[in-house]
Amino acid sequence: MSTGTEGTVNSGGRLVSSRLIAASPERLFEMWTSPAHIQQWWGPAGVDCPYAEVDLQPGGAYRIANRLADGSVIWITGEFEVVEISERLVYSWRTDQGEHAPERVTISFVPQGAQTEVTVTHELIRDEATMRSHESGWSDCLDGLERFVASQEIS
Repeated sequence: MSTGTEGTVNSGGRLVSSRLIAASPERLFEMWTSPAHIQQWWGPAGVDCPYAEVDLQPGGAYRIANRLADGSVIWITGEFEVVEISERLVYSWRTDQGEHAPERVTISFVPQGAQTEVTVTHELIRDEATMRSHESGWSDCLDGLERFVASQEIS
């Protein structure tokens, strides 16, 4: 359950969104990096994840499918730059929706008593419309992660 401390800051191509979730950093890291778990919670509202692939090591690739309500699929792909188990991930971010330089995402998992602050920092965002889309998407993803954790009754 969220404690209501969610923050979103966006400026200069950089978006930061955070959430306190009642689970350990180890459990949340596992849910963020296990394809079977990702498929259960990932995606903005109205989007599901029929496929996820993760090679969890620096230089390893990932692919996540976002299936939209109309049945079309957008692929998110990238490579891990930093993997610090249960603490931090840094990876490139690109979709198959056009030619542009990859963006960068950093996820941190910081223990706060019986909860963990999950912070998503999304950088190198090319324009305001993409920024707004990411802001909504990350908020929905954190909602989904929080619901999934609660449904697993594991903290």
